[in-house]
Amino acid sequence: MSQSYCFRLLGVCALAMGVAASAAAQQVQTVFVVAIENHNWTQPDHKFEGKIQQIQGNPNAPFINSLVNGTSPISSQVAYASAYHNAMATADGDNPHIHPSEPNYIWAEAGTNFGVANDNDPYSSKGPTNQDTNQHLCSLLTKAGKTWKSYQEDIDLTPTATGQLTSVALPPDRWTVPLASFSGALAEGFTNSYNGSAQFSYAVKHNPMAFFTDTNGDDITTVTNPLSKNYAPLQQLAIDLSRNTLASFNWITPDQYNDMHTSLNGGYKGLTGDAASIKQGDDFLSKMIPLIMASDAYRNGGVIIIWCDEAERDGSDGDNADRFDHTIPEIVISSLAHPNVNGKPYAGAANYTHSSDLRTMQEIFHVGPYLADAAKATDLSDLFAPGVIPGQP
Repeated sequence: MSQSYCFRLLGVCALAMGVAASAAAQQVQTVFVVAIENHNWTQPDHKFEGKIQQIQGNPNAPFINSLVNGTSPISSQVAYASAYHNAMATADGDNPHIHPSEPNYIWAEAGTNFGVANDNDPYSSKGPTNQDTNQHLCSLLTKAGKTWKSYQEDIDLTPTATGQLTSVALPPDRWTVPLASFSGALAEGFTNSYNGSAQFSYAVKHNPMAFFTDTNGDDITTVTNPLSKNYAPLQQLAIDLSRNTLASFNWITPDQYNDMHTSLNGGYKGLTGDAASIKQGDDFLSKMIPLIMASDAYRNGGVIIIWCDEAERDGSDGDNADRFDHTIPEIVISSLAHPNVNGKPYAGAANYTHSSDLRTMQEIFHVGPYLADAAKATDLSDLFAPGVIPGQP
């Protein structure tokens, strides 16, 4: 073998190794979905006033808006959707209405709401909403040997001797699957680390995996539930990030104050009503997103998706939140996101719904077949660099 041929062969091998390394670098390894609640990205009326205000351009959401307008150091890793709509929405709003919150969370997990049209807990005496099927994302992930975890704020809190809850999380051997909603006030001297209040409010309706028998472990509310380690208090997220012990798919739900659902009693930072709700959620994200981005899991193929559950009525003509003139926040943060355009984050104009996220997760983790409405949805590949989303699983 000639010396020149050897050099050429080595060059080809080096090029192949470089291409392989580049391809490997483009693969998504870890997904973080951070859920917020009940707000439009854009809406026709009452944009920055009244009961329901839009998020884009809202002065009480400076962190979120800095991501998309190019003024944040994070903006170089951001892309977002400009036409993300409620599930089943149409241009004129003449469609089935998938509301309230719970049907949308179930839809995000399964591509359908299975006829659920309320916010009942999965095993509620008022009418259970649990689904006994394996046709949903986390079931497919488990079957494929992939891992998932649900981080929920205000669950597994340590009680005092008198039974009042503190803001200190229980150790993992005392975790349960949080199948019942609860709210109240923390014991004296304890506050929420994200909003400074003593109020807590956990809602199962915002915890999608909890509505399926094979991912909630059935109606077992004690530590004996075999799925209890899949449901972690939010405090555990920082520990898992520092130890790099994340699941492949991580769902993160703030409590009902920090997710923009409800304003705190007494207001927040001098604000009341929806202005306070938006500010609470924006402040939460301003702390949570940098925390995730500082982790090895994020730096090595990590993707954060800021996701909102449903569009809301704003009092516009017809008061129909399911028309295309109401859009929902959907923001992707990743080194694998679509590159900025003219110095600002890319705004994808495709029509997306929760089925788009579901289809994308199935493609990222190679789990099929496509679930329900995900089979005909447009995936989120346009919000990522070319080749990042692999297509059909």
